[in-house]
Amino acid sequence: MGLKIPKMIITPPEVRYLNDYTAGKTWKIEKYQHILETAFRLFSERGIEGVTMPEVAKASGIGRSTLYRYFASKLDLVVAIGTWTWKEYISAHNTSVPKEELDAMSGAERFRFYMDAFLDLYRNHNDLLRFNYNFNSFLRYEAGTSRQKEPYTKVVDRLSEMFHEVYERGMKDGTLRPDISEEIMFSSSFHIMLAAATRYAVGLVYIVEGCDPEKELAMLEEALLRMYIREQ
Repeated sequence: MGLKIPKMIITPPEVRYLNDYTAGKTWKIEKYQHILETAFRLFSERGIEGVTMPEVAKASGIGRSTLYRYFASKLDLVVAIGTWTWKEYISAHNTSVPKEELDAMSGAERFRFYMDAFLDLYRNHNDLLRFNYNFNSFLRYEAGTSRQKEPYTKVVDRLSEMFHEVYERGMKDGTLRPDISEEIMFSSSFHIMLAAATRYAVGLVYIVEGCDPEKELAMLEEALLRMYIREQ
């Protein structure tokens, strides 16, 4: 199943121009979105390293020089896709239940809701997991400035802030273990679940006949929840 996330909605007075080339030109903003969607599909299918900028331009129906007017480098394009896809997925997951229901959850229940996102990613968004497979290594080894990578790091920072709310609630209502730090709880749960879901999505795990990857991920989730949720 393909990634089902909203298209960009950029309207005055909140419009934040993507760059000087797109400023104030609706059709160019639409073209920008088209390039993002096309490149995301290619990167998900073949890996980031396996796709060149000329191939992105050709698949998008534009010339190379036009592509570079929208994105000065491949790094800029990859960061834009990572920022767009993860920001929209996080927003979609957070609004998948009514706010009143989310607000009424205990810390442990919010933690489970957070962990359920990784099962949903594997169940419905394999393309995002495949894109993410070598996304972080590309960012790490690709020459570029911190400013170029800043839009994506802000998304990660926002995710950390959201988990802080979960952790604080769990400390106040006593449903999460106070002897495990917020940093360890966030980092380990995020990395373990995302790594496992990604390996299944990319095909790096040998699936024994009769086994169900989704059930195995659910078992991993339950093991982590037992580790972090305080016994009542």
